[in-house]
Amino acid sequence: MVPEHTLGEIGVALRAELTYHLVCFLLPYDRIIDNQRVSSLDLKSGYPFWPIKNGLIASYPSLNADIACDIAIVGGGITGALMAYYLTEAHFDVVVVDRRDVATGSTSASTALLQYEIDTPLSELIGMVGRDHAVRSYLLCVEAIGKIEQLIGKLDSDCGFERKHSLYIASRKRDVAQLRTEYETRRTYGIQLDYMERAEIESLFVQCPWRALYSYEAAQVDIYQFAHALFRAATMRGLRVFDRTKITTFDNDRPDGVVLTTDQGCRITARKVVMAAGFESQAYLKHKVGSFKSTYALISEPIAQFDGWEDQCLIWESARPYFYMRTTSDNRVLIGGEDDLFDNELTRDRKLDRKCQKLLKRFNKMFPKIALEVAYSWAGTFGETKDGLAYIGATPDFPNGYFALGYGGNGITYSIIAAEIIRDLLLGIPNHDADIFRFDR
Repeated sequence: MVPEHTLGEIGVALRAELTYHLVCFLLPYDRIIDNQRVSSLDLKSGYPFWPIKNGLIASYPSLNADIACDIAIVGGGITGALMAYYLTEAHFDVVVVDRRDVATGSTSASTALLQYEIDTPLSELIGMVGRDHAVRSYLLCVEAIGKIEQLIGKLDSDCGFERKHSLYIASRKRDVAQLRTEYETRRTYGIQLDYMERAEIESLFVQCPWRALYSYEAAQVDIYQFAHALFRAATMRGLRVFDRTKITTFDNDRPDGVVLTTDQGCRITARKVVMAAGFESQAYLKHKVGSFKSTYALISEPIAQFDGWEDQCLIWESARPYFYMRTTSDNRVLIGGEDDLFDNELTRDRKLDRKCQKLLKRFNKMFPKIALEVAYSWAGTFGETKDGLAYIGATPDFPNGYFALGYGGNGITYSIIAAEIIRDLLLGIPNHDADIFRFDR
């Protein structure tokens, strides 16, 4: 744990470097995705806050011998951590491998808002995937927040978890009608929320020209601590973790399972493999399941008070791409957004300062009484799916394997849903929710 008083000193040292990339997130094969050769794609840059705040909580050895297991999980971020926790709880012999130190890929750059709302509004999602699947996907995300809270209660760290409310603002006048429809749709299917007029919003929260939805199911977390706490608990049940271990080949078309080979020639023999490697997983799929976009975020120095931000609820908006914000347990403000189409990482990174100035300007307009000093900022690349839903389960593209691809704005809640679905599939237990997230939908 890095003492709080040293964070500023660390920041000065980091800013003094001419070039700094916290983690290079590299795909193992040379594939073209969205016209980009992703084998050399660096998916984030700048100074993500969580590893700086927490330091290197734990490290694990690299693999230097042949081993065998029931399930091999590729990816040591929050998705892999949740998967490992659930599968070891179900008494599987599990191995996790990651080419970096665990939780230092895209997990470390997550802004870690826990929301039930999918990037596609429920009223629109019903028209895309049908009422039953759309409503169930929203309710699964509501349940996932509660499950995360219960899970953290079993761990040896509070992981910075806080229950929050969420304010979803109409960005433009033309969005108000859609917001009202969304309110009525969610209420119809049992989701508790309020429809707020402008005067009520401004008396409690922010300067808002239109209307907003106020939801009661949301939370926030220190995602880096959470991932490490999950790994720590799972290793006590026999999980083996190997980081700085690069998988170069899969022999997965075998009747007895799959063999993974590392760049050092070590072999992992497993009954099944779970791909929890985020963007890396696309390299093993014949068809593109997500599109790339760039996003930008900043976090402030601690502030004394939140004038005009009554309960420090999560705030986001109806515009796409959307602007969003949250606070942290040490009284910082975390702001993100300004997404645009991904071109290449150099172009993305050159935009960072300008994009963060826009984010700060948006915040100042909403909260003129709160003065922020930016501590750290970063840029990243993320994926979106055609309907905002995750892809979870098996695909003919990859025999003896399962995928957990929680693309979109609520990847953490998707990860806990994926852990439960894949656990059940491996146990041979029917899970009707798997149909919602199947690859051939």
